[in-house]
Amino acid sequence: MATASKPVPGRDETAVQRADRNWNELAQELRVTQTGTQILTAFLLTLPFQPRFADLSSRQETHYLVLVGLAVLTTALMVAPVSLHRFLFQRGRKPEMVRVADRLTRVGLITLALVVIGTTTFVFDIVLGEPATWIAAAACTVLLLALWLGLPWRIGRSDPLE
Repeated sequence: MATASKPVPGRDETAVQRADRNWNELAQELRVTQTGTQILTAFLLTLPFQPRFADLSSRQETHYLVLVGLAVLTTALMVAPVSLHRFLFQRGRKPEMVRVADRLTRVGLITLALVVIGTTTFVFDIVLGEPATWIAAAACTVLLLALWLGLPWRIGRSDPLE
């Protein structure tokens, strides 16, 4: 995403218009990630109330608690731009708001990837046992790296006019 201070080739817009556009684009992205993050966090928070939760090993309990912590952190990071917008609304600080919200969202995507990988491995560990956990972790990591980093990197390297 272009920041509010850098001009975008092919766009004739003021810094304020650019900040507005960047904020709107970021808000659309957040709508998708916030919902998924909140559902994943809610799923994790309900697990202790399931009958089989008492059967977890101490390693699995630790894994679970790390996941809950990461999920809460991810939710906080993904919702923080909303709070930022609410407190800075109509104060003429949109370029700064876009820059900070972009950083929060980037870190949130990293923690979201960790939660998705961790939750996948947790479920595979419970259902199939530890050997399947490593396969699930590797597959999930490769998938997220390919789609969340590899694909954008590849498209970013190609000619935009192709």
